[in-house]
Amino acid sequence: VQLQASGGGLVQAGGSLRLSCAPSRRTFTNYAVGWFRQNPGKGREIVASISWSGFSTFYKETVKGRFTISRDNAKNEVYLQMDSLKPEDTAVYYCAADHAPRHEYFPVSESEVGYWGQGTLVTVSS
Repeated sequence: VQLQASGGGLVQAGGSLRLSCAPSRRTFTNYAVGWFRQNPGKGREIVASISWSGFSTFYKETVKGRFTISRDNAKNEVYLQMDSLKPEDTAVYYCAADHAPRHEYFPVSESEVGYWGQGTLVTVSS
């Protein structure tokens, strides 16, 4: 599965962005999806993830209450709504997916997903 992430950009602190992720071919059927981010010199960290059903989600502690992950399986897309952005949210954001062993499964680490998008840069200015 090849993934395409979009929606990054430059925004002032306190602003919002919405990232989108979609497979270039095939579908997200039975795939759990996660959003990760990475800064230069650092490893990728999980930001949020969502189960195939969409009913189960996971958030990194520092984004809880500010970010919302969702999916529209009819449109074959996964979203990350980012509100109240902070300069420390600046990073390249990646969407990643893998086949879900059960409907409510969601990944919580880089090692749990095998398919990655190309990344989209989010820059939050102070």
